[in-house]
Amino acid sequence: MTTTADRPMVSLLVAMRNEERFIGKTLESIFAQDYPAARIEVRVYDGDSTDRSLQIAETLCASRQLASVSRNPRITQAAGWNLGIDQARGDIVSIVSAHCELAPDYVSTAVETLERTGADMVGGLMRAIGEGNVGEAVAMATGSPFGVGNARFHFTSVEEEVDTVYMGFCRRETYQRLRFDEEMVRDQDDELSYRLLDEGGRIVCNPAIRSFYRNRSTFRSLWKQYYQYGYWKVRVMQKHHRQVRLRQLIPPAFAAALGGSALLAPVSPAARVGLAGILVVYGLSNIAASLAAGRSRPRLLPYLPPTYATVHSAYGFGYLAGLLHFGRKWRSVGPSRTD
Repeated sequence: MTTTADRPMVSLLVAMRNEERFIGKTLESIFAQDYPAARIEVRVYDGDSTDRSLQIAETLCASRQLASVSRNPRITQAAGWNLGIDQARGDIVSIVSAHCELAPDYVSTAVETLERTGADMVGGLMRAIGEGNVGEAVAMATGSPFGVGNARFHFTSVEEEVDTVYMGFCRRETYQRLRFDEEMVRDQDDELSYRLLDEGGRIVCNPAIRSFYRNRSTFRSLWKQYYQYGYWKVRVMQKHHRQVRLRQLIPPAFAAALGGSALLAPVSPAARVGLAGILVVYGLSNIAASLAAGRSRPRLLPYLPPTYATVHSAYGFGYLAGLLHFGRKWRSVGPSRTD
């Protein structure tokens, strides 16, 4: 019979900045876990928020013996999570997004999966939920193969090995050995996962590890998010070229073809034909995917085509910008840290 004292201590690390709309629900979902409260340590790192995030977190953590709120002077998520890795007391450590809500059995299911599979990292699906029609369309689009390619941690229905996972659970020594690369403003969890794979590690996604991510709800914020994803993915690929996936190259190829043919169209008949062909093929594919995805919620059909187009073009043009910016950087594999 397993007693509370026999359960592994789990440290949950939350790095936040200006998350007053979401941090309350995130922490409340952490404190509502069915895993023994005496075996969950919660560490929140605030990156100099200018809204009420810090006050909300301090109020919710004040009465919790194993919960703390600290300053993250280097601001970024990677820096905050590294502070947590240095200070965590848990046998098992997990990062937590300040945009998410955890199911009550989230921690217990993750611990069971990590122990049962013997994997180096485990996590669940990145289940997105959005506000309003645009937000719901974003959640639907980014949870579909047409939206995100074969990034199976967005939509798999079975437990399987993957190349990266959402909010990974690892044994503490794994995170202490790897740490997050503080050069990475985005894609820092992908970069750490690829280092783990490079050394022969295993990552398992179990859909039973349930959480819900609050995604962007405007086209402008969605564009900015995916532009940054594409931009920083270039740096990840420079460091881990063996982990390049076809799904990561299709959007920049699409953006390059679209942009190049558009620039040449005024002076080249061939470019005009090429541009028309690209727009027709992509448009038909987009509409077909939108019709398939929107069958369950027809009111979202007008929003799905521009959502897919925003995700794909933002990521693609962000990747091209990253190629220009990072093109001359030396390849460096180890995690960078700024003190």
